[in-house]
Amino acid sequence: MAEASVPHIADTHSVIRVVGARENNLKNVSVEIPKRRLSVFTGVSGSGKSSLVFATIANESQRLINETYPTFVQQFMGQLNRPEVDGLENVSPAIIVDQERMGSNSRSTVGTATDAHAMLRILFSRIGVPHVGSPQAFSFNIPSVKGSGAITVERGGAKGKPEHRTFEITGGMCPHCEGLGEVSDIDLDELFDKTKSLAEGALTIPGYNVDGWMVKGFTESGFVDPHKPIQDYTEQERADFLYKEPTKVKMAGINMTYEGLVPKITKGMLQKDRDSLQPHIRAFVERAVKFMPCPDCGGTRLNEGARSSKIDGVSIADAAAMQITDLAEWLATIGDPAVAPLMAGLRKTIGSFIDIGLGYLSLDRAAGTLSGGEAQRTKMIRHLGSALTDVTYVFDEPTAGLHPHDIQRMNDLLQQLRDKGNTVLVVEHKPEVIEIADYIVDLGPGAGRAGGEIQYTGDVAGLRTSGTITGRHLDDRARIKPSTRAPKGALEIRGATQHNLREVDVDIPLGILTVVTGVAGSGKSSLIHGNVPAFDDVVVVDQSPIKGSRRSSPATYTGLLDTIRSAFAKANGVKPGLFSANSDGACIACKGLGVIITNLGFTQSVETLCEVCDGTGFSDEVLEYRLDGKNIAEVLAMSADEASVFFTKGPAHTTLARMIDVGIGYITLGQALNTLSGGERQRLKLAISMAKKGAIYVLDEPTTGLHLADVQNMLGMLDRLVEAGNSVIVIEHHQAVMAHADWIIDLGPGAGHDGGEIVFQGTPADLVANGATLTAQHLREYVAG
Repeated sequence: MAEASVPHIADTHSVIRVVGARENNLKNVSVEIPKRRLSVFTGVSGSGKSSLVFATIANESQRLINETYPTFVQQFMGQLNRPEVDGLENVSPAIIVDQERMGSNSRSTVGTATDAHAMLRILFSRIGVPHVGSPQAFSFNIPSVKGSGAITVERGGAKGKPEHRTFEITGGMCPHCEGLGEVSDIDLDELFDKTKSLAEGALTIPGYNVDGWMVKGFTESGFVDPHKPIQDYTEQERADFLYKEPTKVKMAGINMTYEGLVPKITKGMLQKDRDSLQPHIRAFVERAVKFMPCPDCGGTRLNEGARSSKIDGVSIADAAAMQITDLAEWLATIGDPAVAPLMAGLRKTIGSFIDIGLGYLSLDRAAGTLSGGEAQRTKMIRHLGSALTDVTYVFDEPTAGLHPHDIQRMNDLLQQLRDKGNTVLVVEHKPEVIEIADYIVDLGPGAGRAGGEIQYTGDVAGLRTSGTITGRHLDDRARIKPSTRAPKGALEIRGATQHNLREVDVDIPLGILTVVTGVAGSGKSSLIHGNVPAFDDVVVVDQSPIKGSRRSSPATYTGLLDTIRSAFAKANGVKPGLFSANSDGACIACKGLGVIITNLGFTQSVETLCEVCDGTGFSDEVLEYRLDGKNIAEVLAMSADEASVFFTKGPAHTTLARMIDVGIGYITLGQALNTLSGGERQRLKLAISMAKKGAIYVLDEPTTGLHLADVQNMLGMLDRLVEAGNSVIVIEHHQAVMAHADWIIDLGPGAGHDGGEIVFQGTPADLVANGATLTAQHLREYVAG
């Protein structure tokens, strides 16, 4: 390890001391991190940065805080296990600000997630005209309810007789859409083929098979003729078939409840969280259901009373729909002394949005639609104005999704948090953030089992001369390509108006590498994700979470496990199911989990390594079988790099080669999917998508989570995709990717309603030479540096 270039701090309480950390791939790591400083953790992807910062320091801080609560309260809190570490000293309370997307709860908005909407509600309840009630009268999550009932009134310490009272709750929820802002309309043609009868398989809903119980509920109900085409139903039959309220009927001698098709699938599929549905059911729902703004509230979620109260002609719905930069200007016009303290807090919160680069959002924007980077910056809003000090803030690549133009503002905010007396820990790859660090902790030297060690601690100047991978690549600069490929056709997009796009017409060239740029909120995602998937042979690879249980792994997700099980079965003359920890081969003690989960009642559950199978999840019998000298557990413990040497041919080698090609060769085959970062998830999706040739690949910021040394490998992989006959469209902020493009489409000039236009189209060389956009300015500085 390189010697630290900062003096050892004599005051032992001024450092966070980690002793013998072994979480994930950490190799008995011991390190001192200065408190009340800005420390940046660097290293290649998979080197152990997150294992040290999140899984060890932040996890233990939160676990210790949770233990201060009564056991009754602890049962309602997230369960955290003690990390694998010998000692952790002088840890202050940790606040994690990560890139996990905000919950897809349809009632959560940018305003509700930051308390800005709560302050708006108080404002309108105080000075809105006409006065319609308390702050809850402006809440779209509270309905208006009238009722009556008997209550017992206590007088003078004695209970009196029950008295009949009426009550009224005045909320702001629109009664038609129940505060959701949208209503759904079902396309009946997606539910059935009206030219067929039920007996002929008219229903086209997933799971509604002719011989299945779901269809028999209709054919044996007596309400419809199962052999008559649906288009020939009488008016009564059609009403009973589609909309009949739940009714008790007897079918096959059993009392059952019959319900019309529309309410049945509405409850069974449409009212469930779309993200939780299986892919084929989600695809059906997206086809069958058309969502539109509620006709009663116009999509505002609020009832007429809440919308009627105004301040200077502006309702709370109008204010929430404003772009935040415009909202700030409107708030500046309100000078009523009765709300002066409230206005100071509200203006500060709204100003924080602008400072953090989110001024293009609106408070009514659904929280679930924010990108990972936007979600992280939105979470920061709460902390910027906090009176708390001497706490530890932990950030996971806070520059994700930020244009180079916006990174300086993020740096200013990180330094503000530090200057208030807080400890700021940042996991980051961007040189611009590394440059402002007071202290660097560099991990490596490699990824996975080849990492997990401290390579350097000290300041930035020392890092440059340390000889580590990070130090050697810190000043890397990509050059503009001397020549670019010629396109082979184009995708024609005409009149695009999604979100802030202004009737955009653009031809996206095919057969080359196209990079779409622009500041955050300029309209890049709206243009590409809103239009390109409508064309044929489009493969979209993003960073959204991969659905799966704790048993899911890269081996199961890529289909590798099926190939591996078949190889073991053939080599040993047994059935493939024996080599699945989720099936016949599971350890009887842990049921294939590899750990024993002990529920301690009110307190947290405890996970311990299964002593029967030593954490493999397989029974002893299964582990006796070998394939080229290795058992199934040993194969699943291999990294993709190691497994590619073990499987030298066939479909397994092909899949492994793709994983290595996209830069995740260090990931082990049996690693839990929920431990992968957003960038790793994207690259895993890309690995299994690369089998398709002649396709149009859409990648959303593929450099997220990539070390400086790995960006060049990513560029080589993009080139290989193009050279194989594919078209590649990349939404990206990294200047190295811009410089490597064949064609650049730049959106702007600003964000929100200040963006939404094509401000440049051409080669990177043209952009550097002649471009007048923010992207041109930063790319010009980058290649000149």
